[in-house]
Amino acid sequence: MGPATSSPWLNPIATDHVTGFTAVRCVVMSSARADRLVSLVLLLRRHERLSATALARELEVSIRTVLRDIEALSTAGVPVYAERGRHGGFALLPGFRTELTGLNHDEALALVIAGSRRGAFGLGPALTSAMRKVVDALPGNNPATAARLLIEPEADLLARRPVTEEVPDAVLAEIRDAVLSGHKLRIYSEATGQAPKWRTVDPIGLVTARNQTYLLATRDGADRTYRLSRVRTAEKLEEPAQRPDRVDLDAAWRERSTRFRTGGDQVTVRLRLNPARREELLGTALAVRTEETAPDGRLLLTATFQDARHAEWALWQLATNAEALTPQWLRTALHNRATSIAARYEDSSGASPPA
Repeated sequence: MGPATSSPWLNPIATDHVTGFTAVRCVVMSSARADRLVSLVLLLRRHERLSATALARELEVSIRTVLRDIEALSTAGVPVYAERGRHGGFALLPGFRTELTGLNHDEALALVIAGSRRGAFGLGPALTSAMRKVVDALPGNNPATAARLLIEPEADLLARRPVTEEVPDAVLAEIRDAVLSGHKLRIYSEATGQAPKWRTVDPIGLVTARNQTYLLATRDGADRTYRLSRVRTAEKLEEPAQRPDRVDLDAAWRERSTRFRTGGDQVTVRLRLNPARREELLGTALAVRTEETAPDGRLLLTATFQDARHAEWALWQLATNAEALTPQWLRTALHNRATSIAARYEDSSGASPPA
């Protein structure tokens, strides 16, 4: 039987792996409710038993809605039942599971890992729903396998939380819609050291790098890159965007990154570095031009920073693990900063010296 196009939702609900019987039940309902019913089944599959309160919290609906959905699933033949008592809740009969065909174990696991970057491009809720389906499809009837892998936790071993940009959902949704539909976009954004203003651009694509999301676009034919955290308001226009039908977004991002690293008031620093802090420097500097190992085991590097302030900040973070060799003004700036800090703490009693 070919796919139906007249109904919002017309799909098999599940396969009973105890009997091997696939129950095809044509249920017509809103797409949102259909997705919620599938998510409800997958939650019960993963957690075995959940209360109505827990299901309502997971699905972001009311308890009354959960009870109606449970009744709808039961009517459709899904073997969901209620357990009474203090530790009761709703559960599925053992052996019942949904079916997502075409994925082997490694393929499903790879999708779970890729999906761990939650919230990319404002699609967090959709990603959560999709991940429930993928986790449930892990062969071996062991959804808990995915729980043993963690990508980009909120805190590291030094208790530092990653810096994540704040972009209003409405702004991100409008930009994403313009990018995907190919329409011009009007944004109210600010640039460094400038007041916010309106700009009309032709959107090319969205890129997320180091927890920051960027809009690649053109304005009056010239390449432009906007950090979404600096966009206050966005409005998709009816006019089609002037852009190529196809784009190599990875190549475009590399090209713009190279231009960014080689332009502006950049500063080149020659420094001596403790090898244990090499990765930290690589993650901070725009580029490392040369690298060699000194006789004492330390690294001699030539690194490029965005400007003088960036260079001073980066070297100060490395403390005694790094020494700026050139330029002299940077050595002087770091010396003055260290002297000021030392003077502040010179009095061992803890009393602050007069300001």
